Amino acid sequence: MNQNQLVENSTELLKKLITTPSFSTEEDTTAEILQQFFEDQGIPTKGYKNNLWATNKYFDEDKSTILLNSHHDTVKPNSGYTKDPFTPVVEDGKLFGLGANDAGGPLISLISAFIHFYPKKNLSYNLVFAASAEEEISGDNGIVSILDMLPPIDCAIVGEPTQMRMAVAEKGLMVLECTAKGKSGHAARDEGENAIYKALSDIEWFKNYEFAEESETLGPVKMTVTEVHAGSQHNVVPDTCDFTVDIRSTDAYSNKEILNIVERNIDSVIHPRSIRLNPSFMPLDHPIIKAGQSMGLEQYGSPTLSDQAFLSVPSLKIGPGKSARSHTADEFIQLDEIEEGIEIYIRLLNKIL
Repeated sequence: MNQNQLVENSTELLKKLITTPSFSTEEDTTAEILQQFFEDQGIPTKGYKNNLWATNKYFDEDKSTILLNSHHDTVKPNSGYTKDPFTPVVEDGKLFGLGANDAGGPLISLISAFIHFYPKKNLSYNLVFAASAEEEISGDNGIVSILDMLPPIDCAIVGEPTQMRMAVAEKGLMVLECTAKGKSGHAARDEGENAIYKALSDIEWFKNYEFAEESETLGPVKMTVTEVHAGSQHNVVPDTCDFTVDIRSTDAYSNKEILNIVERNIDSVIHPRSIRLNPSFMPLDHPIIKAGQSMGLEQYGSPTLSDQAFLSVPSLKIGPGKSARSHTADEFIQLDEIEEGIEIYIRLLNKIL
């Protein structure tokens, strides 16, 4: 199949996906559409929950394996839409529809690249393509649920709208619920221990602490206190003060390492919501990065999360579309972005396969 056919077929696939609601946890019908699309190409697939994957025709267990991954779930449309979010419309070279940009364009472009390489013999790497569910909510039934079912993965390319720039690193996320404990008493008398005052010293630490290591691509770890709750009435010294901390981690530290540092420095009781959304990166001397550099692709560190957070191998985020369009009213992707995405994915993989 030549590139023009790939572009035409993938664009029609994207239109079908737009027509079909696929909110996170409700992606069963788009999973069926993707399975049928691969079947029509003569490519067998496997599935679990609403995830689907396939391997190249001449898969060789003795070779390293590259995962190509993007997601087919979407957020719900917001109230600002002026167009039907489930009716794909092409105007002025733009394809409008919910999920067209995030991550329909990257998804169908990666599918096209996989189809291009699927029948080829003697590849230097194996390829596994996976269309994952629940990415928008970092759900338990998304990519994390199938990692043990996939062949062993050595590295990954994750399709998200980056304007075909290479996101060589991505910030992680950890949210901490903290509780400072005091002792209640009457505000008019010198009684009790004010939990708010005890929390203030910990909040001040979060404000001022600087980590020793700084990421080359993502900069410093960022910690922000975003919520504070305490007290029940004006004349009672509060015995607890709860506050929430948003921590954006970098490849300089794992979330567990950051948590250990926090625990050594504050007195409040810490309850992490989750520590699994780790930062991601791909070494700058990795063959995929070097291939992209030889093509003149720009590289940067991404502040936004993706399914990379669940991958324990080096990963690169790259795809057609623009991150700023994601989750906006009248979402769209430009048709020439899809064409460029397919072309660059194939060129990038050609350099290492």
